[in-house]
Amino acid sequence: MPSTHANSTRQTPSLAVTAKAYELIIVMPVYEDREASCQLFRELFAQYGTSVFVVAVDDGSLRHPISAEHLDEIGLPGAVIHLRRNVGHQRAIAIGLHYVAENFPNAPCTVVMDSDGEDTPATIPQLIAPLESEDVDAVVAQRKSRMETLHFKLFYVVYKLIFRLLTGRKINFGNFVALKPAAVRRLASMSELWTHLAGCVLLSKLRVRSEPIDRGRRYAGKSKMNFTGLALHGFRAVMIFAEDVLVRVGIVCSVVAALTIGAGLIATVFKIIGFATPGWFSVTLGILLIVFLQTGALTLVALMLSGVVRGGAESPQQYRNYIDQISYTKSL
Repeated sequence: MPSTHANSTRQTPSLAVTAKAYELIIVMPVYEDREASCQLFRELFAQYGTSVFVVAVDDGSLRHPISAEHLDEIGLPGAVIHLRRNVGHQRAIAIGLHYVAENFPNAPCTVVMDSDGEDTPATIPQLIAPLESEDVDAVVAQRKSRMETLHFKLFYVVYKLIFRLLTGRKINFGNFVALKPAAVRRLASMSELWTHLAGCVLLSKLRVRSEPIDRGRRYAGKSKMNFTGLALHGFRAVMIFAEDVLVRVGIVCSVVAALTIGAGLIATVFKIIGFATPGWFSVTLGILLIVFLQTGALTLVALMLSGVVRGGAESPQQYRNYIDQISYTKSL
């Protein structure tokens, strides 16, 4: 099947590929990671053969892009979505899920996984097994063990603590998730999917089951994620719950403001009855005034953040604007 282009006339291209039913749809973002992703393709084919359909989202790779030819060499059916520019792995996942929701609305199971080998094909059966229950819409991989550096592990612990403190929710999973068809359609209808997959799953009210799974080793190359990227990724998860954060920050700021006013009144009483030493009252009142103004500023920032998150969210129908072309394997 020839490649499908989002052409210059801006007409909506037809992205439908085939009516054939596949047992499993795999969505993965790929950025400058051809060697590792091809190794993953081989392992997927060895385990599932042609019963799996791969949706690989090439996130604007320039040095080591992938194409449908790499899938054809292995015999694995699938499509490679080439993006116009690098949009980040969370948006790449969102584009892949929108594609699945449109073209495979009734696929039995869709799995989102990273392309570097840390999410291993051997653990997919364990991940999707709980979906057989009618009370489970999505299964997330809760890591039993990690092979990252001590620096990363420490940051991850701090991130989970801050997330719990600001949102009141617990997050202990990443991109490795398995979804029923209704869950894919539900997530694809949510603008929060463009910001953070795990946060969107928590917000979706889906019936989620956690499955403890070990994390594998990267097949090749080095991770593109640095400390700045990790911090931004964590901040985006908090942004999903901007309204909850606003309420919690507002409550804390209100308590601090009330305590500040109370302390100011006590300092004034001490000044009036003569218990204040020279200069003490003015210094104390100045510090309390600064604290009071800062609590107001913090509340305002949280309010503005909530408005920015809601107002700047992507429309679910806009995902095609990011697509340069889609290449398919010859078997289609």
